[in-house]
Amino acid sequence: MKEYKASPPAPLPHKERGANNNNLSTTICAPATASGGAIGIIRVSGPDAVAFTNAIFSKDISQAKGYTMHYGQIPGIDEVLVSVSRAPHSYTGENTVEISHHGSSFIKQAIIERLLHEGCEMARPGEFTQRAFLNGKMDLSQAEAVADLIASQNAATHRIALQQMRGGYSIKLSQLRDKLLEMTSLLELELDFSEEDVEFAEREKLILLANDIKAEITRLTDSFRLGNAIKNGVPVAIIGAPNVGKSTLLNALLHEDKAIVSEIQGTTRDTVEDTITIGDITFRFIDTAGIRHTDDTIERLGIERSIKAAEKAQIIILMRDNESDYPAITIRDDQTVIKIVNKQDTCNTPLGENERALSALNGIGIDALEKQLLAAIPTANNDELLVTNLRHYEALSRAKEDITRSIESLELNISGDIVSEDLRQCLFHLGEILGNITSDEVLGNIFKNFCIGK
Repeated sequence: MKEYKASPPAPLPHKERGANNNNLSTTICAPATASGGAIGIIRVSGPDAVAFTNAIFSKDISQAKGYTMHYGQIPGIDEVLVSVSRAPHSYTGENTVEISHHGSSFIKQAIIERLLHEGCEMARPGEFTQRAFLNGKMDLSQAEAVADLIASQNAATHRIALQQMRGGYSIKLSQLRDKLLEMTSLLELELDFSEEDVEFAEREKLILLANDIKAEITRLTDSFRLGNAIKNGVPVAIIGAPNVGKSTLLNALLHEDKAIVSEIQGTTRDTVEDTITIGDITFRFIDTAGIRHTDDTIERLGIERSIKAAEKAQIIILMRDNESDYPAITIRDDQTVIKIVNKQDTCNTPLGENERALSALNGIGIDALEKQLLAAIPTANNDELLVTNLRHYEALSRAKEDITRSIESLELNISGDIVSEDLRQCLFHLGEILGNITSDEVLGNIFKNFCIGK
């Protein structure tokens, strides 16, 4: 057993490696838990994970079986629990060790310093999950779902990420790929026997199959609007004339004094944003400057931002009171509008069609408004697949264009080699999502956004 002195460790050293250097022959380590807890975990993964840990541990675990845990000491530092997983039956698919220690920053740094002394390298952000992908433990969409699961803030985002991580999304895309491969193989087999005038693929059947594929891809791309809103928060713009109570409503919805409230018109001169979870959906509320004619340059800039916020919102809360009307703004067909008549505790203003009475100051009608906001969001079944990732949406959109071209070519009875090329492009774009066809640059961009230790 080597002897070590328990000197205060320096900040964690990091031997620089290229961001796209996917060298699986190295052994990496990193904290797998955030600082400040009672317990910390250090993860070690790679061909020498057991050997490097064994060199600093008080017990011999060199022959330890996978899925076993061992109590002992890191001499001079801490009493620890060491769990061993053997390749390929681990998260990364490699030999993996996790060291559970008391949650002191000093202890964490001291243990990592010893591992680095043995030959470990500090893991880059997301490198453990990247290795799991490279070792075939998960496809790329599942790896991205790990980051979404960690970042989930409500039940809906947690459910979607968990479903994707468990492979529901991957299964659907693999089914589409199988259908495309079937079409491509039939067309290319037909080309091989073109001189014999043999038709292996009836055009009508191919068109039906291609339309089925297009319908499924379309359903996935159409789900992005809901999936993206659930993941990033449904944008809700509060629009109205000055002094109708927009900032008061924002504060009532957030249950805090986020926005400045004043009887002076034009107090809000910029957009004020915050989020709150209602039910299992996160809403991103945007309080805007009151829309009116003004010669004040700064206020006018705020009004311009209000109009832009309304353009980007999925839901618009239009507010008025007994002294003002709704501002004239453009509403798109895909936007939901909720009309609010505020200050109804002091003025019993007659309500028009589809208007809701409310007193933002006294909290009257807030619960009913929250229910209406939830009702405005389409509900997804627990087993329904939703696209939440912009990269996936863009790849699916390109795949949809490819399959559309192939359908048009089939209907025009164009040569099978042209149809096959469009089908191959469709396969390529689906492969981008799963990681069957992915450059190091794409991998670097994806995993650099992970936390270290995952």
